[in-house]
Order: sequence, then structure tokens, then C-alpha cells
Amino acid sequence: MTQLTDSAIDATLTALDRCDSCGAQAYIRVTLASGELLFCAHHGAKFKAKLAGQAIEWHDESARLQETR
Repeated sequence: MTQLTDSAIDATLTALDRCDSCGAQAYIRVTLASGELLFCAHHGAKFKAKLAGQAIEWHDESARLQETR
């Protein structure tokens, strides 16, 4: 949805970022006018339709779950 910039690359989610709903590792950051929410892939998908109209930015790194090493 958004183009990666240097600031977006610096804002990569880490294992320390936790889902606001369940505490699992966060892969999605939603920026709203009132602040940010972090979600795991499951809760990000669950709340996407509800929050999409309000989101200023939807930063989704859930594709990292599919990467093979």
C-alpha cells in the first residue's frame, strides 16, 4: 500500500514489537490520527476492514512469515 522510504525501512518491526490484542509478535503497524496500533498477522487481518477507512498508514510486514531461509 505504501512506498518504502528510508524512514519506513528504519521503522521495521522487530521481535520486541508486540500485538496490542494478544501480545504475539507484531507484523502490522496501523497509524491513526490518534496514535499507532500494532497487530500480529491474525489480528491485523481481523481488524483491517474496520480500520482501513481511518488509517493514515497501514504498514504490513506479514509477508515475512512466508519467507524461507
